[in-house]
Amino acid sequence: MKKVLITDSIHECVRDILKPVAKVDILPTMSEEKLIEMIKDYDVLMVRSATKVNQKIINASRLKIIARAGVGLDNIDVVAAKQKDILVLNSPDGNTIAAAEHTLALLFAVTRNLSQAFSSTASGKWERSSLLGRELFNKTLGIVGFGRIGQHVGKVAKALGMSLVVFDPYADEQKVQSQGARYFKELDNMLPECDYLTLHVPKTKETTHLINEKTIALMKKGSFIINCSRGGIIDETALKEALISGQIAGAGLDVYESEPDITKSPIFGMKNVALTPHIGASTKEAQEKVAIDVANQVKTILEKMEA
Repeated sequence: MKKVLITDSIHECVRDILKPVAKVDILPTMSEEKLIEMIKDYDVLMVRSATKVNQKIINASRLKIIARAGVGLDNIDVVAAKQKDILVLNSPDGNTIAAAEHTLALLFAVTRNLSQAFSSTASGKWERSSLLGRELFNKTLGIVGFGRIGQHVGKVAKALGMSLVVFDPYADEQKVQSQGARYFKELDNMLPECDYLTLHVPKTKETTHLINEKTIALMKKGSFIINCSRGGIIDETALKEALISGQIAGAGLDVYESEPDITKSPIFGMKNVALTPHIGASTKEAQEKVAIDVANQVKTILEKMEA
């Protein structure tokens, strides 16, 4: 019987799904050294975001499958896995609603100064006059990446009375237009339209620092940026300078170039930001959905291996 190691606090429903086809061990997130020591005894590794499945871990293993209970694969060395003929799985749908709703939460937070209002009121102050916000109604939301999450954000934003503009070189223009958005083939042409910008792309060579000093300068003065996708899509040093100058009025970030040490971020401690600790997918419903999805994928493949 195959052996499966599950870590990073994945929902325990995976044990019942996989029990008929594998011996399952569920353990807390461990150090790279400890995982290298243990992984040689397992055929399947299932993780979330905390474990970085790098080349050292992969080369020390006999793994047949690496499964991530989530969407992105940037914490897995996919190239190294491919070189060892290891199948890499993820769950592209399970986090959609959670990530979209968190994006919208940050959208509201930066628009109505909620971070400052929460901390001020919690300290016993009544600073109502200094917390003047804005309205989303009749504003333009730019969406970079029009996949499942970007589309759901757009649907809700449109219901709030916002106008939508979209940049996604992989999206079908007619599909974008059918959902009430204007499609732009070039990011630089879309940015001047945006009162708000939200990012929903994976971190790749092409998207790293996609939002930088040059692209930020193209946006409307006093606009807002939201990022619940991946850290590194935004050049945080450039964002800090834009927040100081007022080119960007506020930013809501759930992901950072340096995680988990948020104190290394250039925007740490700034007043006009709303920062959360990579919790876009952290809902009870999403964690159960991604666990069930990826566990069923693993089960199906293990059944075929044993057939």
